Amino acid sequence: MQHQKILILDFGSQVTQLIARRVREAQVFCEVHPCDVSEEWIREYAKDGQLKGVILSGSHASVYEDTTDKAPQLIFDLGVPVLGICYGMQTMAYQLGGKVEGGHKREFGFAEVRAHGHTKLLEGIQDFATGDGHGMLNVWMSHGDKVVELPPGFKLMASTPSCPIAGMADEARGFYAVQFHPEVTHTAQGKALLERFVLRICGTRADWIMGDYIEEAVARIREQVGDEEVILGLSGGVDSSVAAALIHRAIGDQLTCVFVDHGLLRLNEGDMVMEMFVGKLHAKVIRADASELFLGKLAGVSDPEAKRKIIGGEFVTVFKEEAAKLKAGTGGHKGATFLAQGTIYPDVIESGGGKSKKAVTIKSHHNVGGLPEQLGLKLLEPLRELFKDEVRELGVALGLPPEMVYRHPFPGPGLGVRILGEVKKEYADLLRRADAIFIEELRNFRDEATGKSWYELTSQAFTVFLPVKSVGVMGDGRTYDYVVALRAVQTSDFMTADWAELPYALLKKVSGRIINEVRGINRVTYDVSSKPPATIEWE
Repeated sequence: MQHQKILILDFGSQVTQLIARRVREAQVFCEVHPCDVSEEWIREYAKDGQLKGVILSGSHASVYEDTTDKAPQLIFDLGVPVLGICYGMQTMAYQLGGKVEGGHKREFGFAEVRAHGHTKLLEGIQDFATGDGHGMLNVWMSHGDKVVELPPGFKLMASTPSCPIAGMADEARGFYAVQFHPEVTHTAQGKALLERFVLRICGTRADWIMGDYIEEAVARIREQVGDEEVILGLSGGVDSSVAAALIHRAIGDQLTCVFVDHGLLRLNEGDMVMEMFVGKLHAKVIRADASELFLGKLAGVSDPEAKRKIIGGEFVTVFKEEAAKLKAGTGGHKGATFLAQGTIYPDVIESGGGKSKKAVTIKSHHNVGGLPEQLGLKLLEPLRELFKDEVRELGVALGLPPEMVYRHPFPGPGLGVRILGEVKKEYADLLRRADAIFIEELRNFRDEATGKSWYELTSQAFTVFLPVKSVGVMGDGRTYDYVVALRAVQTSDFMTADWAELPYALLKKVSGRIINEVRGINRVTYDVSSKPPATIEWE
């Protein structure tokens, strides 16, 4: 199926892919490409007539510096609507004859924006009205520079006291721009604004639906793989589970899953993974127990990035061994030539591996890049362009059980990045038991208003082991034992997240059980940090 599409040009913002997620929530197909694509590339991209609009992302740069990127001038001559966001607004203004300067007062965080001019983009969209009847929006700002002079043909669309030009529009040409970030959940009407742009202003057809996507994805996998064989790195998480189901749907027994047990899994998880995939999916799964190897290599290492690299490196080592066996071709099989991974968009973004290569790296991910070259295999990543909620939708459409699809995310390095500092077997064993209690009680406790369990109401919840000891009292004796932190967040996209306001009764029950049942832990804390500025994981 040929989808009408929105082109998002990435200037290196950490939240560029959130723009794509909001567009896809409107069931509109979109793609992210680097801002410095050539005009020849743009002409080729638009020649099929399916390009309906362009969105310019934010950036940490200043547009008036000679070394910073600008939008290809051709996009303003394509005859399709263009929306600039933050830096995207500034480069639009700068390139079309306006003026941008460094602001005397920077805006980072919540702001109230007044709408002006009754533009098509904001008409009827507001959070509240002032006594004078002015429409107001609650938005998220993140900028130092600002537009100080409108380009010819533009009119004022929005303002704040410290940013008099917080939005502008040239409706004759379909050009709109906002200084705030409609893509983040902190902007209350952001979703409505982006839907208005892509559906009404661009007139794009809403046909991006996961149930329909399966047929397209299966066809692509079959075309890419042909009659060759595939190895999938299976972790048991949502991403690799859905990837396995999708690839299995496409090529059946041409797929062999390799489950590497690195000794840093949750309680009884290895057995559950095998039961789930062999028992329910009827897939071919090889279980490689490499726990002693991983824990030995991690001894004495405390730096988070070093731990991730070791785990990723050893993962490759184990995989090479299994790949060598599968490559040899036994039992009538020709041998594997593809490596499949459950890589999704957030993995790529946070590794600084977005297509623009301009985003600042937050942390590395073991399943992004490097493995295919080292293994001598071709790469198959059927979920690379999907966000977490799209992956879940796809899993449901594939017929996977809800307990598999809606399981909370678990990092590839496992407990290796939930044990702060050095990783020891003793720490992993303590953490496993404490985490199992936390998850059990989240499933047991239900919210009175919704009837849902707190496991369902949180997007990701886990326990972190802190390498410190604190004084405690148990019975008549003094203890000096370890501390754990509970972490639970709520999010729709995993790019931004709020800490979950769990009931005190639930926290009390979890704390009491952990301290009483897990000998070696005598203090439990709760993490009340949101993302940003914190990340969801501690390391």
